[in-house]
Amino acid sequence: MKELQEIIRGYETIKRAEGKAILATIVDVKGSTYRRPGARMLIRQDGSTIGAISSGCLEADVVERAKKVMDSHDAITVVYDLTESQDDVWGLNLGCNGVIHVLLEPLPLNTRSLHLKSLADCMDSQKTGVLASVFRVEGEFKATIGSHLLLLEDGSVVEDIKNPTLSAALTEDCLAALRSRNTRVNEYRFTEGVVAALIEVIRPPLPLMIIGAGADSVPLARFAKELGWTVTVVDHRPAFISTERFPQADALILARPEEVTDKLTIKGNTLVVIMTHHFSHDLQLLRTILPSSAQYVGILGPAMRTDLLLEKVRETGFTPTAKQLARLHGPIGLNIGAESPEEIALSILSEIQAFVNGRSGGFLRNNSGPIHGAL
Repeated sequence: MKELQEIIRGYETIKRAEGKAILATIVDVKGSTYRRPGARMLIRQDGSTIGAISSGCLEADVVERAKKVMDSHDAITVVYDLTESQDDVWGLNLGCNGVIHVLLEPLPLNTRSLHLKSLADCMDSQKTGVLASVFRVEGEFKATIGSHLLLLEDGSVVEDIKNPTLSAALTEDCLAALRSRNTRVNEYRFTEGVVAALIEVIRPPLPLMIIGAGADSVPLARFAKELGWTVTVVDHRPAFISTERFPQADALILARPEEVTDKLTIKGNTLVVIMTHHFSHDLQLLRTILPSSAQYVGILGPAMRTDLLLEKVRETGFTPTAKQLARLHGPIGLNIGAESPEEIALSILSEIQAFVNGRSGGFLRNNSGPIHGAL
């Protein structure tokens, strides 16, 4: 998420300077690989880069290939087969054992840089989108490697596919991916040939709302921004809501607990962390936030305290539904033995990351399958 934001900013700088660049994107993988489809790297004319597509083993070769096609108008797909056992294939013994397909796109080209602008709009508007990227064309079928179709959450489509049959097929699969929120690689077989495309779900920055501006909120806000999330900090104490304490925060809101839902818009993708350390404030916040559409509500404190809070909430006349309670995480965080504010922040953000990705947060060594497929 942060990587894509930095690539978009980097490209805008290159565009203003009328420079050239190559966008390298992993579009398909087989076997064990360090990065998944959708990982990107922007390569400038001088060979410097933003982002990464591996742990460092492929970048040098990708940069050299990028320099050769920098002046081209055609995108190409490069295949790296890391299943070879001989160390001298790459000059070093790699840790991965998979096949990686990398799409190299010369920029700027109006048709190809259009999808980067659309991705930026997706990020800025906090809307989910699905990007289809053609990376393999076989036979006589009329399609172009490096052409794209972007389906936005409102149903609008931006594309440069220039083939109605393929465009219709990609749009249908993008709609399915938008519903499932799952990135996939699809192959399309036509009479004239075969086309392969990455159908990639583009998620906007996660919106984190931290209610309570105490000492433990400071590293939580800082770490969340390091991940590229959008951070809002809320507190009723003016001295605690300051840019000196939260220089990275996107918004600082002065509000009492009962004013939070009036002063802020809580959407279906909002992640709320309650850390006021004040029982009556937490009670009021649960009473107003649980009925909202927030996808995640976390609260500090032991399970006994959360149970008591819910008991008091019911006494006010509001009985949370099973669906609302399923969104409540209390105690918040993964069980990593956290004690310091920084450790607590790590625990909280790790749980949220696992939650939004549908993962359990357990030890990877206990999973016998691929790392990226571990639940």
